[in-house]
Amino acid sequence: MQRPKIDQDIKPLSEIRTGIADFIKQVHDTKRPVIITQHGESVAVLLDAHEYEAMQEKIELITDIQASINQLEKGAGISHKDAKEKVLKRVLK
Repeated sequence: MQRPKIDQDIKPLSEIRTGIADFIKQVHDTKRPVIITQHGESVAVLLDAHEYEAMQEKIELITDIQASINQLEKGAGISHKDAKEKVLKRVLK
């Protein structure tokens, strides 16, 4: 996902209401989110569906990595050799 451009991607709700199709096209074409404001404060973000899905996958991966790091720090890890043997046993079944 591209970073939002302040001068192009922050829009008041009133503009979104009148031109939602244009903003959906903008998000799709630029791969940048549109930040929606109400009374001068950000209240929502309009994202391309594929970009949102990619973000969710990245969050899941980072969460899994952090869980693995926590397990290793607690001594719950296994050696590379043991891990390789377990994987090969499953694959070669």
